[in-house]
Amino acid sequence: MERQSTYTATATIDEQGILTGWSEGAQRLLGYDSTTVIGRPATTLLAADDAMARRALIGRERWNGTVPVRHLDGRSLELGVLAHRRTSDRGDTDWLVVSAVTVRAQQPRGEPLEEWTFLQSPFPLAIFDAELRLVRANRRMEHALALPEAAMRGLRLPHIVPGTASEQTNRSMLFALESGLPQQSRLRLGPEFGQTSVLTPLKDSGGRVRAVCLSTQQPAVGASDRQRTPGPAASRADTVADRTRAAQELGEVTVPRLADAMAVDLFDSPRTEDEEGETDPAPTGPVVLRRATLRAVPDTEGLGNGTGVGDAVICPADSPPAHCLAAGRPLLYDTTDPAVAEWAALNPGAAWLRASGARSLLVVPLLAQDSTLGVALFGRLPERERFGPEDLRLAEEFTTRAAAGIRRARAQSRARTTTMALQRSLLPHPLPDQGALEIATRYLPAATRVGVGGDWFDVIPLSGARVALVVGDVVGHGIRASATMGRLRTAVRTLADVDLPPDELLTHLDDLVLRLAADEGSSDPAAETAGGIGTTCLYAVYDPVARKCILARAGHPPPAVVTPDGAVRFLDVPAGPPLGLGGLPFEATETDLPEGSLLALYTNGLFEARDHDIDEALDKMFAALGRPAKSLDSVCDRVLTELLSHRPDDDIALLVARTRALHEDRVASWELGSEPTVVSPARRYAGEQLSVWGLAEAAFTTELMVSELVTNAIRYGRPPIRLRLIHQDSTLICEVYDSSDTTPHMRRARIFDEGGRGLLLVAQLAERWGTRHDRVGKTVWAEQTVVGS
Repeated sequence: MERQSTYTATATIDEQGILTGWSEGAQRLLGYDSTTVIGRPATTLLAADDAMARRALIGRERWNGTVPVRHLDGRSLELGVLAHRRTSDRGDTDWLVVSAVTVRAQQPRGEPLEEWTFLQSPFPLAIFDAELRLVRANRRMEHALALPEAAMRGLRLPHIVPGTASEQTNRSMLFALESGLPQQSRLRLGPEFGQTSVLTPLKDSGGRVRAVCLSTQQPAVGASDRQRTPGPAASRADTVADRTRAAQELGEVTVPRLADAMAVDLFDSPRTEDEEGETDPAPTGPVVLRRATLRAVPDTEGLGNGTGVGDAVICPADSPPAHCLAAGRPLLYDTTDPAVAEWAALNPGAAWLRASGARSLLVVPLLAQDSTLGVALFGRLPERERFGPEDLRLAEEFTTRAAAGIRRARAQSRARTTTMALQRSLLPHPLPDQGALEIATRYLPAATRVGVGGDWFDVIPLSGARVALVVGDVVGHGIRASATMGRLRTAVRTLADVDLPPDELLTHLDDLVLRLAADEGSSDPAAETAGGIGTTCLYAVYDPVARKCILARAGHPPPAVVTPDGAVRFLDVPAGPPLGLGGLPFEATETDLPEGSLLALYTNGLFEARDHDIDEALDKMFAALGRPAKSLDSVCDRVLTELLSHRPDDDIALLVARTRALHEDRVASWELGSEPTVVSPARRYAGEQLSVWGLAEAAFTTELMVSELVTNAIRYGRPPIRLRLIHQDSTLICEVYDSSDTTPHMRRARIFDEGGRGLLLVAQLAERWGTRHDRVGKTVWAEQTVVGS
């Protein structure tokens, strides 16, 4: 690939308009050497009216746009420049004018997902190449600096934001390039930046530093920032498409009926009224919009090389769009007026107006209830009559309809964003620590307008080093589905905490869904599938000691398993009815899972997203699961890549787990008699085993818990009685089983009581304790953290 060659042309101009500085880049660009131009008026280099250039700088601290200049050989060049007004410590002022010249075209963009991530990041991001020249800036950075990426591309940071802070940050970037180590700059680069700038070296696959990414932490968001920062409406491609379509329809109905050319520019986040009915104050600086559509007759391609659809539009405070937004009403202009002509000639966002040759300009605010969404600009050619009162009425009618459509799209985006935030907050993040399974998960929200659904997954550590895996799918979409999902997930965790078997847990969950349906149905008869009736769920419990898995499902797709020999199959788990039907039984099944087996749990959106038949989808999933992979994350990505050809129409939850095993050297068990004399041997067994494991420091506490638990089993339980110790990582678990179903509970012993303090003592010594009921009998367990020698 051809290397990019960029250089910077700079010049300085004093307050009288005299050139005081001329760089080698400027000489290379225009052909004049410094001795020829320094001391001459800068206007002698212009190929246009110098009065227009003077007016463009009056009262401003910074200006960017296109300037026609004259080359030494007589050619006229359209030069994009950025000009900064500088004030020295002595109070002298001058202008620094910079222009980046790129020999070849801009570098190609990355993959779509990477591009979306970069553009839609809520933090300002800018990428500087190995020469410390800006090559990319995301939308948040454009808004923070009130400059489009095109105006900054090819410039170094001190040319974009002159000052000591940027000089120091530029030096830190150079160090990051040379050392390959991330750097931080504590100096704030401007009011839109956070207190800390982070400089991250970007390396290629060979580890060579190719560029530096500048980002900021703690972005400042103030009252005026609400109209500049990309809001939820800018974060979803489908909603942006709806918003853009509404703007495009406005162009279709107004060109050529009302105008010969038009453009719609929107706020990324609309200006709204507060509770007292007062709108956000008008910005004192430039207004930042984003172009939503551009249309003209006979075609749009003839509108020049200005701002395109999707690009940022920087409107100076004295431009027609800014005046219209400040006034909140339509404004009519003649393009021959000096102010409009200057704006159309110099501002890239108005290049379409100049290229179309329009004589009359009508600017209409897009208003919807209490929101200002942006502006629509209409232009007419000289051969048509100027806009009149009837045209104004028609334009307001069309823009009102368009604004309503755009507002609906934004409302859908806000609702979707809220639902997604609720959904993600209810999913486990991060996954809990446990040693029985290696786990990777994926969650993909639906791409449809109906909103995010209620798919969820969970990983729940249980007693005895076991782990529960849950995947569920609540019917419906939107906040109601997400809220129901949260209630069900909490219920599953509560039921799992008392160690209910999978089939019993689903029975209790079924009763809960029925109660939720009754409560919601009585309060809102029109509610969509009240209470989540029809919800599906799969609940599995894996035991790394026995290397078995017990599963039950309520109308949910069966899990897939890959054994260590590479064979892939579905586990034969009885289907069971969906939750909320009531009165129907659930059945659990037990299966052996050798160490290293792969278990895949998912929701039905994984298959509904395909255009092909189910058999082909199953074959692809089995093939993706069966192929060797470096990590479970790779397995998840491979499954989604194979099965999804586009964004899913339904939510997808995917959980992949690889089984581990607790070997015999980490588990010790003993059969005990039912006589009180076995307590002393039980304490001895425990102490000896802890010595073997190198946990002698925990012997006293463990022997005390063993003594109390075994005594309770002998006194209140029935034989047989078994003692088991499990050592997993830094956890020691003590379990005592007996065949009685009586559940022990703590009570407060009175002063002269001889007993009643055993479980209270266990609870004080252990980090967790509880009771687990089996088909016959129960197990009382206590868990503590230990440190080996």
